[in-house]
Amino acid sequence: MSSVTLFDALLDILERRRRDNPYIELSPENQTFLTQAALHASSAPTPATPTPAALPPTAPADDDRTPKPAPQPPGREPPAAEAPNTAAQPTAEPIDLGNTDLVELETMVSACTRCELCKERNRTAFADGSADADLMFIGEGPGADEDREGIPFVGAAGQLLTKIIGAMKIRREDVYIANIVKCRPPRNRNPEPDEAAACLPYLERQIELVAPKVIITLGAVPLRFLLDQKGIRRQRGNWLDYKGIPVMPTFHPSYLLRVPDAKRDVWNDMQQIMVRLGIQK
Repeated sequence: MSSVTLFDALLDILERRRRDNPYIELSPENQTFLTQAALHASSAPTPATPTPAALPPTAPADDDRTPKPAPQPPGREPPAAEAPNTAAQPTAEPIDLGNTDLVELETMVSACTRCELCKERNRTAFADGSADADLMFIGEGPGADEDREGIPFVGAAGQLLTKIIGAMKIRREDVYIANIVKCRPPRNRNPEPDEAAACLPYLERQIELVAPKVIITLGAVPLRFLLDQKGIRRQRGNWLDYKGIPVMPTFHPSYLLRVPDAKRDVWNDMQQIMVRLGIQK
């Protein structure tokens, strides 16, 4: 038994005896022994605390879901990341309309297959009004009523447009009305860029042949595709330009049916046009 173990055992014996007699006399020999044993215990080497194994790397947080690349064999490069698709939107084939008149143009439109809209149409809605008009209205595209009748702006929005024209002291038959696209988009959605690009040459030729003194664009679609502008709320009421022709952007009549309070803004726009055309209020 080592001295440290003997020392511990002796302390245990003394502790048990102390319960019966708190005063225990030690001989000089025992006192010397205990002193030497205590010194030996204090100088004994402390067992080394085992070094904990290295902790594994902290796992990523739950919201860090970025996939990590798989380890590659030595000498092999990881596969390159797939390049993003930056291909431009398809553009319509060019079409020469320089020698067409409005009758020929309407005939071409009625048989047009330059975009996917032709597959679901009943009739094209080419235009309505006078080819000698000083004022031209441009909307976005036919709706269900227009697709059925083949005339732009004959539904509820068209009836409101007719009232607006009458309030300007002009007859509807004396203005010229057209759209960005001549076929109805499914579910009355806005035309897609490729659809507008396919149909825009027809509209540009219409403007060239009619040669109006003022153009009114109705809503965001003609503002975007004819003038390459955005923000109908910001642009309405401000004069723009299309190849030297003054253009007034304003709200579409269908928007006025949903937001009647906007009629006041449109009427302010119409008053500016009346002044430009020399029409007395």
